Amino acid sequence: MKAQLREFIEYLRLNRNASPHTVAAYDSDISQYLDFLGRFAGKKRADLEPTDLDFPSIRAYMADLHRLGQARSSVARKVSALRSFLRFLRREGWIESDPSALAVSPRREQTIPAHLSIEEIGRLIEAPDSSTPLGRRDRAMLELFYASGLRLSELVGLDMEDVDLPGRVVRVMGKGGKERMVPFNGATRDALRRWYEDRARIRATARPLPPRVTEKPEQARARKREAQREPVFVNARGGRITGRSVQRLVARYVTTSSTRFGISPHALRHSFATHLLQRGADLRAIQELLGHVQLSTTQRYTHVNVAQLLEVYRRAHPRAREQG
Repeated sequence: MKAQLREFIEYLRLNRNASPHTVAAYDSDISQYLDFLGRFAGKKRADLEPTDLDFPSIRAYMADLHRLGQARSSVARKVSALRSFLRFLRREGWIESDPSALAVSPRREQTIPAHLSIEEIGRLIEAPDSSTPLGRRDRAMLELFYASGLRLSELVGLDMEDVDLPGRVVRVMGKGGKERMVPFNGATRDALRRWYEDRARIRATARPLPPRVTEKPEQARARKREAQREPVFVNARGGRITGRSVQRLVARYVTTSSTRFGISPHALRHSFATHLLQRGADLRAIQELLGHVQLSTTQRYTHVNVAQLLEVYRRAHPRAREQG
């Protein structure tokens, strides 16, 4: 099955224009099933054939995931990836029928996205030390994160040409290579301007990393392309900051500004959407700002607390107004 999986991954990358994160997730999920299938069928993975993929093995795989305590959302995602793979195999003529057609995915839990209050967001944005260059960088990152609701990959992937400071708009390349324009506020513009001065000094003294001894030709080309770009957010050495570094920074600032645990960079995106919705923004507009393909994804943010419900009821219901 190695050749078939490799062809499917190339299909996702080239034909479906899937992001590297999506491709890696599909590869991991399908490989996990194939490892299980080898044990289930009593074969080495290298000896598996497309005809070994059948409904009993899929059902046993789902049962094994439940036994291991996997969340229903994780099981549903893995089954969805497997279905895509099987549809590809059938379309390419490797199998005659889709054995996953009878597999019923578990219902996803309706979870409320973790988010910060407006007061917590204010303390978080104020947490970096603005007297240092990297502190000003971190302040600009947090401002832009919350002002535009960007994904982590979108933030670290920004180049200077993507940001229109006078117009206060950022051009984002989202999932599936889909471009969108997202506005940001004046505080973010000012924070970016201050950071740009530090960034210019850091980039002026930056030294390019030497090529690795074992570097492949495609890796060398990718490194050369990256060297020609101008990232908005860079590390102390002048290179593009990584998503993992941003995760560590956000975790550190959260510990100094909030008592909350488990707050990731994605929580700033959740906070962006939640606060817009609470202030009366249209759900369809929020969908466009977040870059969601389906409105159902955005509807996760329609959670409201009891106080909001009571306030809406008090203002909207005629009898509630009459009786105070």
